[in-house]
Amino acid sequence: LQVAESGGGLVQPGGSLTLSCVDSGFTRYYYNVAWFRQAPGKEREGVACATTRGGETNYAGSFKDRFTISRDDAKNTVYLQMTSLKPEDTAVYYCAADELVVCANPGWDTDYYYHTWGQGTQVTVSS
Repeated sequence: LQVAESGGGLVQPGGSLTLSCVDSGFTRYYYNVAWFRQAPGKEREGVACATTRGGETNYAGSFKDRFTISRDDAKNTVYLQMTSLKPEDTAVYYCAADELVVCANPGWDTDYYYHTWGQGTQVTVSS
């Protein structure tokens, strides 16, 4: 089971960026892919979650106002579209997947529930 992120980079405040996460090896029809992030000196936090095959999506806190998670099942890819980026969005963004997590349930953003993680992609918001 593997996931791999891409799409990070340097963006100016107010700009947009789309991250991609490609997964492979999962055998269940439904499984869940989530985005987490970890800013310097802070704990890792959940951002958004999506279930495969047109299933549920969920967001943590106020992320839904500016971030959109989506999935292309044909490409085994989950996207995180980020808009109106702020310097405080600077972090390493991680993709995680698990066959037992349920995006619609509380606790979907608990990182130790996920058993498959990517290496992370750096997003820096700065002028």
